[in-house]
Amino acid sequence: MSRSYDCTDPEQRAAGLTDAASAVRRGELVVLPTDTVYGIGADAFTPAAVASLLEAKGRGRDMPVPVLVGTVRAANALVENLGPYGQDLIDAFWPGPLTLICRVNRSLSWDLGDSKGTVALRMPLHSVALDLLKETGPMAVSSANRSGAPAATTAGDAEKQLGDSVSIYLDGGPCDDNTPSTILDLTTAVPRLLRRGAISVEKLRGVIGYVATDGGSESDG
Repeated sequence: MSRSYDCTDPEQRAAGLTDAASAVRRGELVVLPTDTVYGIGADAFTPAAVASLLEAKGRGRDMPVPVLVGTVRAANALVENLGPYGQDLIDAFWPGPLTLICRVNRSLSWDLGDSKGTVALRMPLHSVALDLLKETGPMAVSSANRSGAPAATTAGDAEKQLGDSVSIYLDGGPCDDNTPSTILDLTTAVPRLLRRGAISVEKLRGVIGYVATDGGSESDG
């Protein structure tokens, strides 16, 4: 049976974070608020838990699960390197709605789906999410909805779609902004925009100068 905690109440928040961290360590699924939409998460290093996450969403391995981190140090441990632009982007936009695609550290033992040697990383700007991630370490997190359905902007929305497949629901109230994160691929010579989102191309260009979009490279010049 699923358990839900009102994270706007300090006592429930503390109890919910403790319960959720324990559930993640057991390989169970939790729903958590982020700065974009609600996410469904699992321990990134437990393949059976990630498989359960994909099953709960009705999603295939062809769409690998992104990873949320609570610290920049955790992100650095997951990748071969951040390339020439990664650290500047992190300094400017993390925590926040920017997802970075990087080459994965090949020594890691995990299975996020058919990721082709890459990982999508983000540090969310939400205190509940960050507190949980600092307890659990990196989590595989996707939007808390069935595949093809609207993203959940409340814990109730998520529970209606995912039900008892999730052990813990952390309710942080309605999302302030359901604009998705911007996704930027750092595995190519020039950073390449994969999804327009909360951080504009203009802001990205203000930090790193060049961003490749569908129309080719864009720069301030």
